[in-house]
Amino acid sequence: MSRVGKKPVAVPAGVTASVAGQQVKVKGAKGELSFSAPEEVTVAMDNGMITVTPKGQDNRSRAMWGMSRAQVANLMTGVTQGFEKKLEITGVGYKAAVQGKILKLSLGYSHDIDYEIPAGIAIATPKPTEIIVTGIDRQKVGQTAAEIRDYRGPEPYKGKGVKYAGEFIFRKEGKKK
Repeated sequence: MSRVGKKPVAVPAGVTASVAGQQVKVKGAKGELSFSAPEEVTVAMDNGMITVTPKGQDNRSRAMWGMSRAQVANLMTGVTQGFEKKLEITGVGYKAAVQGKILKLSLGYSHDIDYEIPAGIAIATPKPTEIIVTGIDRQKVGQTAAEIRDYRGPEPYKGKGVKYAGEFIFRKEGKKK
């Protein structure tokens, strides 16, 4: 039994939600999102609560049950509060700056990296060594942060590179004479 899937998702005040078959649409103060549930689950709405139930008891149905409920909960959080990922840049001369719809990254390469900011995502650089990715779609926010981190991931010897805020980098000892 899914512990996540059993809990119904409450529709907060100021949010309008509609369920049509497998399609869940949510509209709130920050925007509008939708989710198409897989065929293995049934989505229903009653008394301001959205419930997800599996159609069968096989492994796939039960896996989709918890995942679908989590996706619906993420829709509610996204349209009310939004999501945010913080990245930190470590290294001499490594920096980031937003210019219009482009994030300019200087990460020790012979050239600057121009990252085009996707639609629905906002990127801010309060300090040259800090990047904040915000948006209403949790998947897009996480994917954008991962793509930025991939340009120069943290290395284990000096810790230089782009890392998530709060991420622990396992440090290695250098060569000994």
